[in-house]
Amino acid sequence: MSKIKVEKPKLSLHLPAANFQEIHDMDESYLTNCTITNCTIERENVDKIEFSQVTFKNVLFNDVTFRNIELTDVTFENCDLSNADFMGGIIHRVEFKESKMLGINLSDATLGNVLFENCIMNLSSYGYSSLKQVQFANCSLQNADYYECNFKKVGFQQCDINEVNFSGTSLKGIDISSSTFERLSVTLEDLDGCEVSSEQAIGFARMLGLKVK
Repeated sequence: MSKIKVEKPKLSLHLPAANFQEIHDMDESYLTNCTITNCTIERENVDKIEFSQVTFKNVLFNDVTFRNIELTDVTFENCDLSNADFMGGIIHRVEFKESKMLGINLSDATLGNVLFENCIMNLSSYGYSSLKQVQFANCSLQNADYYECNFKKVGFQQCDINEVNFSGTSLKGIDISSSTFERLSVTLEDLDGCEVSSEQAIGFARMLGLKVK
């Protein structure tokens, strides 16, 4: 089981508290060097919003569309980002921990040095995204969509990846051996070089119609 080395966010130890609504008083949609806690951000639609060196803790994102978002050195802890639209985002040195992310839209996004840990991410979308040095650890990813993605040093460590769609995404060098699934949407060509457990290999053989004795 391989663990991907992911750079941690570069954050100050003591970040001042801030209110998300302050962003509407600025010329540019940009927040930096602050912490946002115990609040709800709702009915927001902001294009190209930027967060740098920000910590979100116990924050509910409700009906939020932040297309082309830029996240650099950011952490999300115990947050609810379900159905948030981050399509086209640039996400670098970011951690999502203990968060609910059902149906989050991360398609057409660029993710580098990102950790998802203990998150519920069923039905999340990553179509046409680029993921480099990204670790999914102990996450539920049922029915997630990785259609036509570009993976480089991506890890799935003890995740539920049942019914995940990997169509058009090469899994060469990707280790899914510690994760569980009953079915995957993936082609034989895309599976070439994927690292699987012996039990998973038997499952793939059965998918091909082979009789394993």
